[in-house]
Amino acid sequence: MPEKKDDTKKKATKKETKKQPEKRQKKEKQKEERPKEEKQKEEAKEILPPLDFSSLILPFYTQALIKLGLAKDPISDTMAENLELVKRLIDLLDLLKKRTEGNLEPEEEKLLVSCIHQLRMAYMEKAKIINL
Repeated sequence: MPEKKDDTKKKATKKETKKQPEKRQKKEKQKEERPKEEKQKEEAKEILPPLDFSSLILPFYTQALIKLGLAKDPISDTMAENLELVKRLIDLLDLLKKRTEGNLEPEEEKLLVSCIHQLRMAYMEKAKIINL
């Protein structure tokens, strides 16, 4: 009887050795697939903006640049002008400047004033109010 147990042990080890390369291949494939899945998950995640004053200004500024035709719309991948909307966005930034007057850090105020100035100059050039 002990001999039969040894035979079954030998058979089991032979089966295990046959399965080991298959298991290794599966593990390697899983490792290869993980980076792809992780990249897809990272791409699917939305980027959270930092919690600072620039996070309020930059979306308006970027949208105004797109509507001035100075940058492509990332959604439609086209260049489109809408000067009426640009004027509204500039007015919103100007309103924000007036409402936060005296409460901003020097860097925040400089950023806001700079964005408003750049957008006004680009708007006046596009609207043919001035020629630069």
